[in-house]
Amino acid sequence: MRTFLLFSTLTPQGMQTLAATPERLFEVNREIEAVGGRVVRQWALLGTYDFLSVVEAPDEATILRLTAQLGARGSARFETLVALTADELIETLETGADEPGAEPPAS
Repeated sequence: MRTFLLFSTLTPQGMQTLAATPERLFEVNREIEAVGGRVVRQWALLGTYDFLSVVEAPDEATILRLTAQLGARGSARFETLVALTADELIETLETGADEPGAEPPAS
């Protein structure tokens, strides 16, 4: 499973829905699971974004499908980042160094 950070900003419509039915937040989490993802952790934020959700999913296509479905409702906008562990980053960098045409590390 890959890890993704989903920053979400509620639209006025989404803010009204949340104010009227706060438990809707957990319904969205169940919908994420139905698409193949899993909410690992979630925070409400003060500032530019309203929520940060750490989501695990098999791949980018799953996250794309998920954010497209949720965004189509008009209640939130999403910014998605892929998160790599330090070990995954090192493995990716080491694997890439062996590929033909890869530039050697700068000294």
